[in-house]
Amino acid sequence: MKQIFSKEAKIGLVTIVSLVLLYFGINYLKGVNLFKPVNHYEVEFDNVNGVTISSPVYVEGFKVGLVREIRYDYEKMDKIIVDVSLDEKMRINKGSYITIVNSFLGGAELHIHLNKYVDDYLKPGDRVEGRMGEEMMQSVQEKILPSVEAMLPKIDSILVGLQALVNHPALRQSLEHVERTTSNLEISTRRLNALMERDVPGIVADLKKITNDFSEVSGELKDLNLQQTFDHVNATLANLKVTTEKFNSTDNSLGLLLNDRALYDNLNSTAGNASKLLLDLREHPKRYVHFSVFGKKESSK
Repeated sequence: MKQIFSKEAKIGLVTIVSLVLLYFGINYLKGVNLFKPVNHYEVEFDNVNGVTISSPVYVEGFKVGLVREIRYDYEKMDKIIVDVSLDEKMRINKGSYITIVNSFLGGAELHIHLNKYVDDYLKPGDRVEGRMGEEMMQSVQEKILPSVEAMLPKIDSILVGLQALVNHPALRQSLEHVERTTSNLEISTRRLNALMERDVPGIVADLKKITNDFSEVSGELKDLNLQQTFDHVNATLANLKVTTEKFNSTDNSLGLLLNDRALYDNLNSTAGNASKLLLDLREHPKRYVHFSVFGKKESSK
């Protein structure tokens, strides 16, 4: 059978396919999707420290593209052009700019700052203004380090105070008191547990018995004719009221005796006279006996 391709043609075809696969593989590892439609823009920077090919491009923290190419502008001699490829749907407003942000661990990222106040958009291939973002280490040196330096004397004073506090005898005594208190609390807890296990069941049983007795008493009270008892009490109170009214009235003997002042005075006078008579009888008994005997003699004659 006659061969369609020669040995040299097969080698050439394999080589071409290998190169194509290598090209696609390298771009895939870089994060470049050759089959995805993109728009290219040029960004002009004074310094691209940390930026490499395949550095990510973000807008509002969302990745929208990659750096495709970095080249030096030999005409201006002080500018570096960075070619970025963005998603096809990603459009850049006029007046927007792109900054380089260096991360703390190394490397750099490009961040798009959109001018959302205009509706005019750049066309693919147009040049975008590039600005240098604030470097992480520079920010640390300019903002954080001075604050740390200002805090060092205060931290030193705080450490000295803490050392003095730790070495103070009162702290040791307080810790000993806390230890004793904890020990006493543990003993109290054990006693409380023993009390709960030994006495509480009996108390609960007594309470249950009292509750049952109270329930029985409540049932008995419920069966009593309380209305009849209340009627008797009301009748007794009414009779007591009538009696009291009679005591206070002058239309009866007892009322007159209690309320008539003249009768009281007469009784008091009579009692006084009787007292005087008894006193005179005790002091002069012959006077009364003489008249009595004399009277008897005349009667006998």
